[in-house]
Amino acid sequence: MTVRLSLPILLRRLPRAALDVLLPSSCALCGDGCGGVVCPPCRARYAAPRTACCDRCANPLPGGGTCNTCADYPPAYDATVAAVDYGAPLDQLVLQLKFGARLPLAPWFAQMLVDAVAARRGLALPDLLCPVPLGDGRLVERGFNQALEIARPLAASLGVALHPALAERTTETTAQSGVSPAERADNVRGAFAVTDPDRVLGRHVGVVDDVMTSGHTLGELAATFKRFGAARVTNFVFARTPPHR
Repeated sequence: MTVRLSLPILLRRLPRAALDVLLPSSCALCGDGCGGVVCPPCRARYAAPRTACCDRCANPLPGGGTCNTCADYPPAYDATVAAVDYGAPLDQLVLQLKFGARLPLAPWFAQMLVDAVAARRGLALPDLLCPVPLGDGRLVERGFNQALEIARPLAASLGVALHPALAERTTETTAQSGVSPAERADNVRGAFAVTDPDRVLGRHVGVVDDVMTSGHTLGELAATFKRFGAARVTNFVFARTPPHR
């Protein structure tokens, strides 16, 4: 019997030397040679640390603290760490990872998150990490979960246990990007389940995703964990979409 492996799985199984040949060391943004995914000048220009954001939702907030929206309508999650703003040209890297299976981008996303965590003074690390789960259909179509690809190196760097299947998506929802803002909360309502309630009870759960836009997906997942007794939920997202004006 012949087993055919998808490209993302093959890339994960290749040794580092082979990956260096297939994916030469050049900056993913400007194309210049560099020793990593993004060269230092591009990182300084496009991926400067985010500052003055709401501790809870990571939207811009002069002076930091908690924004009025989170104070008046507290989301189910307790904190959000976002490494960069979602916009050109970094949005193209997100699309390359998610739809182009450019998996070497994921560890760089994770490193950016590690730096964002280090810059967040007083942030409590979670007891365990899990990725936002994909539905079965989308997972088969894509061949991998981009949130899990980011969560693996992030968990290793933070020294936090990773539980890839702690939550599951029980409903094959429409992608949030294809739903109007007014419909996004309904689109994901009841979409998740916890697979191991005993592991969640009384724990601080960290949730990893590539992009946070409206926050409804992360809010629904956090609410699901809270229903099973999670003491706290913190989001770790590579990019945060700026609020619409």
